[in-house]
Amino acid sequence: MNGSVHRASTVVDIQLKRGPAGLGFNIVGGLDQQYVMNDTGIYVAKIKENGAAALDGRLKEGDKILAINGHKLENLLHSAAVELFRTAGEDVQLRVQQAPPVPPVNGPSSSRPDNESSFPALGYLGISLATVAVIAVVCYRFKLFTRRHF
Repeated sequence: MNGSVHRASTVVDIQLKRGPAGLGFNIVGGLDQQYVMNDTGIYVAKIKENGAAALDGRLKEGDKILAINGHKLENLLHSAAVELFRTAGEDVQLRVQQAPPVPPVNGPSSSRPDNESSFPALGYLGISLATVAVIAVVCYRFKLFTRRHF
């Protein structure tokens, strides 16, 4: 996710109750460890399976956490943000800028129907093979005519 990111501003408030394993997600970013170029914000790196965040279902990997219990997270060192999460208490209020949805990776990569072949892949291969065959025949015949018999 490194690089400039243009986000649609969908901001939501999420209330989580700390479970036995904490809030159930990892964070990245901060003033000293920018996750997104030119952005010192704190982002959700990983949602832990069966953790408080996963069970709630609203927080997603890539979301930007704007505030925790009213404390803004912009321009903080990563360690300072971690400390705010550690000391946030049992009931935690998050203000989150949701990441844009990620397109599925298990689908067709083009709008071509499945029964259509790709001309660039097969057509160029066929043309290349035909060209090589023609050149080979021309070279073979040229050698026959240029041989001198003594």
